Amino acid sequence: MRKSKPKKRIILPDPKFNDVLVTKFVNNLMYTGKKNLAFQIFYDAIAQVSEKTGEDGLEVWKKGLNNVTPNVEVRSRRIGGATFQIPSEIRPSRKSSIGMKNLILFARKRHEKTMSGKLAGEIMAAYKEEGAAFKRKEDTHRMADANKAFSHFRF
Repeated sequence: MRKSKPKKRIILPDPKFNDVLVTKFVNNLMYTGKKNLAFQIFYDAIAQVSEKTGEDGLEVWKKGLNNVTPNVEVRSRRIGGATFQIPSEIRPSRKSSIGMKNLILFARKRHEKTMSGKLAGEIMAAYKEEGAAFKRKEDTHRMADANKAFSHFRF
């Protein structure tokens, strides 16, 4: 390669929970640079989760995020005029990124009144291993399992 790899940016932990993972999640949640609003939405959602479940909201969120994080994905590869879906392992940073983005995507599609309510609902659904984000993970794993025969084409 001609260019060197770009340096990884250092992400500071969030002010309330002192956790880098929370900051990464809020960065994915944020629209048009409104980070304070994104933090407020996240903290409200965590408060709602802890109120409804009676457990620590942050732990419920971490478990839910872990439940919607896929381990394998399929990638398209063209071999001899045919396109194959090849299952491949995902590196840890991409794993967590996909999990966060799926959780946020399906939270936005829910039908609660506020974004914090939507996010809280999706977090609790993910914690219970149900909901759209968990279904996306299951579908991804099922697709990878169905295409296991093509894993020798891995690149």
